[in-house]
Amino acid sequence: MRSEPPLPTEAELEILRVLWTRGPSTVREVQEALEGTRPSGYTTVLKFLQIMHEKGLVVRDESSRTHVYEAAVEREATEGKLVRDLAARAFGGSAARLVLRALEEAPATAEELEEIRALLDRLEGAR
Repeated sequence: MRSEPPLPTEAELEILRVLWTRGPSTVREVQEALEGTRPSGYTTVLKFLQIMHEKGLVVRDESSRTHVYEAAVEREATEGKLVRDLAARAFGGSAARLVLRALEEAPATAEELEEIRALLDRLEGAR
C-alpha cells in the first residue's frame, strides 16, 4: 500500500493548480498554462510531472503516445494539509493566529468576509 503523498513544493503546487483547473492534461498543455506565472520549458515541466508521479501527487495515463497527467490529490485535502502544516510550523498550532495574520496581510473582500461570518456561525452552532 502506498503511503500518503508528501506536501507539494511550490512548483509542484503550481502544476497541481493547473491540473485542478484544466483537468487531465498533456505536458504541453500544462507547460502552456504555466507560461503566464512560471515560464518553463517542456522538458522541465515533464521532469516535474515525472517526479510528482513518483511521489503520488499525479497519475499518468499511458494509453496513447502522448501521456496525460491528472491530479491524484484533491485540492481541498491538499490545501488543508498545507494550512495545518503552516499553522503548526509558524503559529504554534494556533488556527486563530494564522487567520488573524492572514487577514492582516491580505484583507478579505466583502464577499469573503460574508463567507467567513457564515463559517463562524456554523462552527458556533455546532458547539
